[in-house]
Amino acid sequence: MSTAIPAGSPTPASSAVRPPRWARKSTLVLVTVLLALAVFGTTTQSWIEVRLDPAGASSSDLHVQGSKAATAVTALALVALAGGLAASIAGRFSRWIIAVIIALSAAGIIAAAATVLAAPLAAAQGSIAAATGISGGQAAATATVFPLLAVVAASLLAVCAMVLPPAGRHWKTRTKYDVAARARQAGTGPVDEIDSWDSLSRGEDPT
Repeated sequence: MSTAIPAGSPTPASSAVRPPRWARKSTLVLVTVLLALAVFGTTTQSWIEVRLDPAGASSSDLHVQGSKAATAVTALALVALAGGLAASIAGRFSRWIIAVIIALSAAGIIAAAATVLAAPLAAAQGSIAAATGISGGQAAATATVFPLLAVVAASLLAVCAMVLPPAGRHWKTRTKYDVAARARQAGTGPVDEIDSWDSLSRGEDPT
């Protein structure tokens, strides 16, 4: 006696192959890309506020962007962005490499931003010298919230890098070669000259 499955309800086979929410390719790739863009966006903002005359009335005479205070952060954010996009089409072994690259980029971003937070005046010396022509003069510098935001985004980026390899096990590889192989196994789809030679080499009749 067979039991009928209600229309619209998922079959056991379809529910078995459905990846968990945290392992979905679209979700993980989108989050990785958005976090990399968030880090890049912080570098366009002011990371350090410099008061050239500490005794003066002005609270800020110079605004130092993140791209100048920590030049490596911009490049590392772009590397992480490229890695996130490449993960969507990479194979299982390539995803491990991409995960390592993203993790190293995140570590570099955290280190560079933490350096600015720890010593904003030292990080602003280049911009101060370019603006005043004097290096090592009297000045006061304070970091804004954007280096901290870069640290938070990079930390989450590192989490995405760690999740990428185990999540990739649930992803289906859909290259043109895989599609052609499935079509040949099912006996459907066109057979080109290369497929015919492969079949002959296996002792099969492609006709």
